[in-house]
Amino acid sequence: MVSWALVMWIRPVKPLPVKSQNFAPIIICGCFRGARKVDQISPKLHIIYTVNEAGEKVSSFLPIIEGTMKGPNAVFGLIKFYLTQLTITRADKILFVADGARWIWNRVPEPVKSFGIAATQFFSLVDFYHAVEHLVKIADLRTGWKKAQRKKWVKKHRRLLLRGKIDNVITSIRSICKGRKSKKLKTEKNYFERNRKRMQYSFITSLGLPIGSGAMESAIRRVVNLRLKGASIYWRKETAEAMLLLRSFYKSGRWEMLNNFVSSAGCIMFI
Repeated sequence: MVSWALVMWIRPVKPLPVKSQNFAPIIICGCFRGARKVDQISPKLHIIYTVNEAGEKVSSFLPIIEGTMKGPNAVFGLIKFYLTQLTITRADKILFVADGARWIWNRVPEPVKSFGIAATQFFSLVDFYHAVEHLVKIADLRTGWKKAQRKKWVKKHRRLLLRGKIDNVITSIRSICKGRKSKKLKTEKNYFERNRKRMQYSFITSLGLPIGSGAMESAIRRVVNLRLKGASIYWRKETAEAMLLLRSFYKSGRWEMLNNFVSSAGCIMFI
């Protein structure tokens, strides 16, 4: 078994404005408008990369970045395809990272089981910085607190998360919710309770695995934000899907792989 770990991230990206087939564009004073309402569709992006025993990215392994405008099953289908190609069980450790979305975590057990990944080999984690964002939301919901109090509370519980004290964090959140009927506070409490087992940040760090979202955020910026988003930019769903494919391969350094695939399939690509 080789001495490396495979890290998988999946993240829904903020929606893109997508036109229907019958959309009639109108240019008025440099502004792009349409005769029909423009839908908002969220691209789903994933990245797969490897780290060595020190937790550093392995430069010899080009990251796999892929995205789709389709639904949850489509993005998990892509992940399963790439994991098959990688012979995933050869990795010492496998880490799956995402935000707290239920549609993601409800689909994780199936590929883990189908690939025969051992429980001692697989780890799952809620992105640390996403968890901290929820701490900020809780502090902001305490309207009676001053700004300094909110900042102090977030800083304290952020440290607790890093030290692996998730139970202490949940106890503190429960005490805040006690006697209050705020649905938003209850939602935040449920978020931490539901993801308790996926917030073992101290343990994951001790394994030499990443807890931050730098690689994922970079992929979103380079693949999606810098090309598919912008003032007066609208897409048809099928062309957005095609552009996601091209950007994913290009920005991950796998452009030649895509060219070879197209050539072997007897296709002609127009760029």
